Amino acid sequence: MKQFICENVFVPLRAGPAHRSEMLSQILFGEKYIILDQAGKWIRIESLFDKYAGWIDHCHLQHSDDTGDSPGYVLNRSLLCFKHDGTKLVLEAGCEIYNPDFENKTFTIGRNIYNTGQEFSPGFITPGRLLTDSAMSFINSPYIWGGRIPSGIDCSGFTQLVYKIHGIPIPRDSVQQAEAGTAIGFIDETIPGDLVFFDNDRGVITHVGMILSRGLVIHASGRVRIDPIDHQGIFKQETGGYSHHLRTIRRIL
Repeated sequence: MKQFICENVFVPLRAGPAHRSEMLSQILFGEKYIILDQAGKWIRIESLFDKYAGWIDHCHLQHSDDTGDSPGYVLNRSLLCFKHDGTKLVLEAGCEIYNPDFENKTFTIGRNIYNTGQEFSPGFITPGRLLTDSAMSFINSPYIWGGRIPSGIDCSGFTQLVYKIHGIPIPRDSVQQAEAGTAIGFIDETIPGDLVFFDNDRGVITHVGMILSRGLVIHASGRVRIDPIDHQGIFKQETGGYSHHLRTIRRIL
């Protein structure tokens, strides 16, 4: 099946073929996908990165054919770049680029060449730090349901993004992420980078965060923030009570 590479900063993936339909996730610049179906001006696609499927408006369909010549490199910070017609794009962390040329300040998407500023260097695609350092770089990013980029992100999009920057793919949703890696029995056994999952009154997992250090979790709830955590769950100091009930802990690495 033919594969394509996204050339929008991001494209909303919706539950149904309408703008009023819920945004489930996003396809990011440089990510690859296949087309599954079409309904009018709407196209149903599936991401090759996390196998997530959804509907996109045909007007968002800016892409290149996947030539399959080289791997993608994940940006760990925003990057200003210019298309062949001179128009600019600001890519965000989590977007992918191909064939980076740091001497000539270019990269490619399919057969298209993008120019960058003089600041473009290997540091843009090399994490060179801990998972928790990467997580901290997105502190205060606003929460948006279905978001996967720092300018708007949900809880599982946040944990997926941090791991993606470090070259580790994990599933998109918290329920799926809760099946990855290995189980950790007690909160006192956690190490930085472990994922912690929380459920609702019906026992359904609805939230995920990352252990930052002993007794602290970083997670996207309203914004990317740091809160105390213990064996009961996340303690929200503003309200003086627990906002999320701890269900399970998983170690991905």
